[in-house]
Amino acid sequence: MPIRHYSYVGPADIKAMVAGSPAGTALTGLDALARWHAAQPPDERAEPFTYVVGLDGVLRVAPRRSEHVACAGGASVLAAGEIAFECGDGQWSVTSVSNQSTGYCPDVTCWPAVAAALDQLGVAHPAAFTTEVQFRRCLNCRELTIVRDGDFVCVFCDADLPAGWNIGAPISPDPLV
Repeated sequence: MPIRHYSYVGPADIKAMVAGSPAGTALTGLDALARWHAAQPPDERAEPFTYVVGLDGVLRVAPRRSEHVACAGGASVLAAGEIAFECGDGQWSVTSVSNQSTGYCPDVTCWPAVAAALDQLGVAHPAAFTTEVQFRRCLNCRELTIVRDGDFVCVFCDADLPAGWNIGAPISPDPLV
């Protein structure tokens, strides 16, 4: 299976608003993770953080309320979502991780890129996303939407949603084509 790159698909005004903002912190080792985590306010450490895996395979993190596109420095990514860490007995681990990013809408199949970045970092992690989010583009109204409770119906127009991820797929100008 080829590695998918995810381009930003969120609102253009958000991307413009964060243009020029510093990218997320690249975690290139456990020391970098420990320093970055310790520098976050206690209330921020109690919540998951924003993350992206860059095209270079490096995990970048930012406070939760950061936009994924800012964390990525505006670039395409291999994965994006939210992640929480803890350190116990000197060992860092991931306590939760998702692909929840409405800016990139990554497919759940991006997990191997996340796992590889965490393995490279030396952080213990679950075998898969602890929370999977299924994004789809409605072929009828063209809105981006989240599949909830396995119900593949657009929340905007009640049209059936495709079974497979289609955010990066070209959309025909005629929804019947």
